[in-house]
Amino acid sequence: MARKIGITEVALRDAPQSLIATRMPIGDMLPILDKLDQIGYYSLECWGGATFDSCLRFLNEDPWERLRLLRKNCPHTKLQMLFRGQNMLGYRHYADDVLEYFVQRSVANGIDIIRIFDALNDIKNLQTAIRAAKKEGATAQVAISYTTGPVFTTDYYVSYAKQIEESGADSICIKDMAALLTPYKTFELVSALKKAVHLPIQLHTHYTSGLASMCLLKGIEAGADVIDTAISPLALGTSHAPTESMVAALQGTEYDTGLDLKAFGEIREYFMKLRKKYIESGLLDQSMLATNTKALLYQVPGGMLSNLLSQLKQAGKADQLEAVLQEVPRVREDAGYPPLVTPTSQIVGTQAVFNVITGERYKMCTNEFKDLIAGKYGATPMPIEESFVHRIIGDQPRITCRPADSLKPELDTLRKECTQWVEQEEDVLSYAMFPKVATDFFKKRAAAKYGVDAKHADSQAQIHPV
Repeated sequence: MARKIGITEVALRDAPQSLIATRMPIGDMLPILDKLDQIGYYSLECWGGATFDSCLRFLNEDPWERLRLLRKNCPHTKLQMLFRGQNMLGYRHYADDVLEYFVQRSVANGIDIIRIFDALNDIKNLQTAIRAAKKEGATAQVAISYTTGPVFTTDYYVSYAKQIEESGADSICIKDMAALLTPYKTFELVSALKKAVHLPIQLHTHYTSGLASMCLLKGIEAGADVIDTAISPLALGTSHAPTESMVAALQGTEYDTGLDLKAFGEIREYFMKLRKKYIESGLLDQSMLATNTKALLYQVPGGMLSNLLSQLKQAGKADQLEAVLQEVPRVREDAGYPPLVTPTSQIVGTQAVFNVITGERYKMCTNEFKDLIAGKYGATPMPIEESFVHRIIGDQPRITCRPADSLKPELDTLRKECTQWVEQEEDVLSYAMFPKVATDFFKKRAAAKYGVDAKHADSQAQIHPV
């Protein structure tokens, strides 16, 4: 029986996150949105992940206004976001009242599908987000953070998928952020999940190791319903399989996507110009476009790889990338084998950088790494050695319950803290995730709006409350 395969286009979120550290401004998206909207994609993945942080921190953009513009210019296509469960789009756990409000405002501003994941595959950290998404009428898709290691067997993933189904999710995504899937492992995994649960399966894998197209094809043969791809100029390397290539591969088969290959021509030309611009500006390091089977050894996601290189360049230590990549799996083993996906990828990656550039392992530890060891992000897939726990956090008690259970409602407190800056109700959520970065953005916004210097924006904002 013919089975039409859906395509989620990631050129507006994960492709630029993986290739250019999420530095694509909305101005580079707007001219091509109408063409993307006409293709007939299953969805456009365009928001969430690191885009929120990048908008405020680097691009001087309001992420909420970005979402509204995407919704306005793509009226016919479902918009999809990536959501880090109890971490939302930040780097700590948030109280349930903040999470529920974030989901409500995301859907109100245009999101149709919320892909929810937890970096540790801890189902306790997903349940509130699933309920919130369904309450707002959005599709609640839960992503399994795929990785390898002693505990990560097919049985492990089947057990997790059953927990996801029991929690009320509408679909499941296999999220292979580090390109660790191989074609036959993909077939085995998708086949097992299709037998174990009665939910649509979506497949997300990066091209870093050079296997993505083969993995997608074998996944489709095993029963996957939707695949993630990137328009070809922003494909390959640390990004994804090319959209047009996968459409062509499936054309005329029982898995035909139904998409018109000719319709991608203008879109490809547009993104080729952007690609050239990013290369010339230095945003796109062409090494990110190369296949690197070392990904199978280091287990480093595409977005993490580009950010590690960026960190080392800023420290004048770009020549130590190989040493950092070798250190990453050692840190990961010490920390209980967390899958490397935001925020654990940043936590483990930054700690690996510190271990290398200081010349002594764990001489300096980030607060986030200490929190990971202390259980503040949830239960790690494997237990952490007690001696290592003591080395990192001393006698500090570890958290063994759902971390958010220890958090009091905080939305009202956050509203009071940022009252002077609020120009739209969503501003409190920007502040909740990135207090300093959001406040700096609010000051710039006030300065531009009221014609004052940013350093005087505090008093001006108080004069013009909303």
